[in-house]
Amino acid sequence: MKKFHIKRYIIILFPGILTVKKFKQDYYGGFFMEDDIKEFGCKRLENAETGKTIQLISVIGEIEGHECAGNNTKTTKYEHMLPLLASLEHDTSVNGILFMINTIGGDVSCGLALAELIASMSKPTVALVMGDSHSIGVPLSVAADYTFIAPSATVIIHPVRLNGMVLGAPQTYEYFKLIQERITTFISNHSDAAKEDIEKWMVAPGILTRDLGTILVGQEAVDRGLFQSTGGISDAILKLEEMM
Repeated sequence: MKKFHIKRYIIILFPGILTVKKFKQDYYGGFFMEDDIKEFGCKRLENAETGKTIQLISVIGEIEGHECAGNNTKTTKYEHMLPLLASLEHDTSVNGILFMINTIGGDVSCGLALAELIASMSKPTVALVMGDSHSIGVPLSVAADYTFIAPSATVIIHPVRLNGMVLGAPQTYEYFKLIQERITTFISNHSDAAKEDIEKWMVAPGILTRDLGTILVGQEAVDRGLFQSTGGISDAILKLEEMM
């Protein structure tokens, strides 16, 4: 999409002082790109008829945690998301929150922290998976009060991976087991999928070419109990408006 900059001027009047301030705003093929969309993938959706407001939050790319991802990697930064969600919980002008998710996963600890925060919010929340929800993206996707997945969207559940040096000791295996226990417990507590089934999907052979795990597409993820419905953006907004 073609992008160029618009320069505007604002006249600011202070007592005895007249100043002209110049600022720049991005223009994308027909509409001005608001800072919240450009920087954080967020947008306020206001309904003039009902007077209700929905906060849209996108969770995209890699869940960036304690280490920074590469410069060419699209990320959702948990240090942005944590204060954002806390402020929305406290903001009386926001009536509901819609999460649009398309993520390959990322940092397990930070992803689970975000999922726990979403699950603990008192405002109505709806999650819509468009594209993919892989790895730690699955707990994020099921953390909302109501969950949708697009008919063509995929979910991948696989064992925990660890970067860096790994000690070949029994304690390492127990640590991996503990991390997977946290993930499977959260998913089962926030969906209709049984914990035993999730554990089986996580280590299923023969589905992924170079890994263990399970791929579920659209309606299959609903049939397995991970999501409540298949649908799109109109379904998600309509459901959230019903819940508010």
